[in-house]
Amino acid sequence: MKTIIITGASAGVGKACALKLSSEYEYVALCSRNHDRGLEEVKGAILSASNISPQVELFSGDVSDFDFVYAMVEKVYRQTGSIDALINNAGISRVGLLMDMSIEEWNEIVSINLTSVFNTCKCVIPHMVHAKSGKIINISSVWGNAGASCEVAYSATKGGINSFTRALAKELAPSNISVNAVALGAIDTRMNSNLSEEDKLGLCEEIPAGRMASPEEAAEFISTILKSPGYFTGEVIKFDGAWI
Repeated sequence: MKTIIITGASAGVGKACALKLSSEYEYVALCSRNHDRGLEEVKGAILSASNISPQVELFSGDVSDFDFVYAMVEKVYRQTGSIDALINNAGISRVGLLMDMSIEEWNEIVSINLTSVFNTCKCVIPHMVHAKSGKIINISSVWGNAGASCEVAYSATKGGINSFTRALAKELAPSNISVNAVALGAIDTRMNSNLSEEDKLGLCEEIPAGRMASPEEAAEFISTILKSPGYFTGEVIKFDGAWI
């Protein structure tokens, strides 16, 4: 059974990926933290939209918790016998000066954005190695490449994801498992909901494409990477309208 796991799937890019990829996988495992209603809405949209409805399994929990992730992955594998793809989309942002950030806030963003990627990859890799196939896509940010003022912690975690991706790709290439990252630019999701309309207009003026991307466009691009040959691995691909 062709299977995909998507974290951070209740909204934004994760939700768009779930809707887009539900027609391409027979089993779709969706995970989110504290967004049960959002997950249920995504599942309902998948089942009502798909010509051939996949099996959709929902997992509500914290992907920075290794025990939760391990239990989720093992349940998926017991039900399907394979894990073909993983999209690590779960993440949070904190805007503000680093000197004002508490150690608790630092630990939270590192755990959710970066440790979660270790957790999911560690748990799915044995099954992918056994099958000698698999696709892993880590959702990063252009700020992981360039760094953003007042988003130091977020930038650090995304930079970590970029290095993690390149290194893991080298480890897993002999097993025919590809690992890539997508460095997203400005996407019109709730992560940018703190911006005023004036700020959004100013941001769009900085982007050569003249606008933010939609979550659906990002999902379309991610779907394309999943379909690429396995030789395409170890890349951090920008998706930012030529912004950064």
